[in-house]
Amino acid sequence: MSNARKPFPLRLDPLLHAAVERTATGDLRSVNAQIEVLLREALARRGVKLAAPVPTRRGRPPKEAPQGGTRQ
Repeated sequence: MSNARKPFPLRLDPLLHAAVERTATGDLRSVNAQIEVLLREALARRGVKLAAPVPTRRGRPPKEAPQGGTRQ
């Protein structure tokens, strides 16, 4: 699976959204990431196998090597 995500509108009951938001905060995730985790867990319990998600690269990008010469 690539890092591409398929966007789609999702309508939730406000109380359900609040509950997901609370659990997301406790797990240090966004609501969107929490919904994805919960869906994966629910599918796994039903025996649906998915490829492992591609981890998101965090932090600063690596510095590029200097061009055309050596550093002293």
